[in-house]
Amino acid sequence: MDVADIIPGGIRTAAFLITLIGTLALGFIAIPLLRRFNIGQTVRDDGPATHLAKTGTPTMGGIIFIVPAAVVLAVLSARDHRIIPQLLLTLGFGLVGFADDFIKVIRKNKNGLTPMQKTAGIVFCAAIFSIYAAFSANIGTTILLPLTGFTGGWVMPVWLYIPFTVFVLYGTSNALNFTDGVDGLASSVTVLVMASFTVAAAVNVRNDGAAALTAAFAGGCLGFLFFNAHPARVMMGDCGSLALGGAVAAAAVVMQIHWILLFFGAIYVAEGLSVIIQVSYFKRTRRRVFKMAPIHHHFELSGWGEGRIVFVFCCVTFVFCCAGLWLLFGRIF
Repeated sequence: MDVADIIPGGIRTAAFLITLIGTLALGFIAIPLLRRFNIGQTVRDDGPATHLAKTGTPTMGGIIFIVPAAVVLAVLSARDHRIIPQLLLTLGFGLVGFADDFIKVIRKNKNGLTPMQKTAGIVFCAAIFSIYAAFSANIGTTILLPLTGFTGGWVMPVWLYIPFTVFVLYGTSNALNFTDGVDGLASSVTVLVMASFTVAAAVNVRNDGAAALTAAFAGGCLGFLFFNAHPARVMMGDCGSLALGGAVAAAAVVMQIHWILLFFGAIYVAEGLSVIIQVSYFKRTRRRVFKMAPIHHHFELSGWGEGRIVFVFCCVTFVFCCAGLWLLFGRIF
């Protein structure tokens, strides 16, 4: 018998609490070290002018929650080996983000990796995971449908499932990366998203591995929020946002509910779509739909404070998460 067997919620509660405590402890150690080695935020010139004051704020803070979560999940993988592929995907995406942060911080290049380099790294990791999922006996190419209560599914052909899953993984990681633009926004929204996935995984008992992953990162994001809430003492950087995107999307894939990301990740979708709309419209008309994209910058330039943006976006996330859970658990009689 171990700790996960004697506490309420078992493996989920253990993953959440240990990662939360580990993140808080590591934060107090890592942030002074990041300052000491001048690993500070490099703010792009094309962002809001108010963000220039954040130049020099310690970044690459994603390691503060990634390391505790990875250690906890590696230990728990002895109980459920299904955790390992999800963890590897998360770390793979995080490694791409780390390379991007390294170039920005160490080489003082504000642009980081080229779009092609970043895309290649993410797609490579996503393709390997999608192939694994397609041929895994635990996952397969079935996607559970809304309002079927985990009983009805659509079996996609492999040739369609793999590129579709790659698209979901790639899109989610990039959308979450866009969301990380205001103090505490990505971490607070993702706490709610991961908590909702944990509830869904707990009900669907076939997915204890997904429950452990999402619970661990819910704890990690909550702990990180202690340091990342406005005014942020540390930024998560691309290593953190891309890793979180991988973890969120991996949970949806292994639970066979890709579509739930439209609800749990409604804010991610809005952030990503705002960038696509802005760029596409500007290329065609040389005019802008939003004052600035991603959309949280539009609200900033409209006079909203960062705290208000985080609060409203969290409220929207909560409502959409509740709607997603209702669709997931509901049945059509």
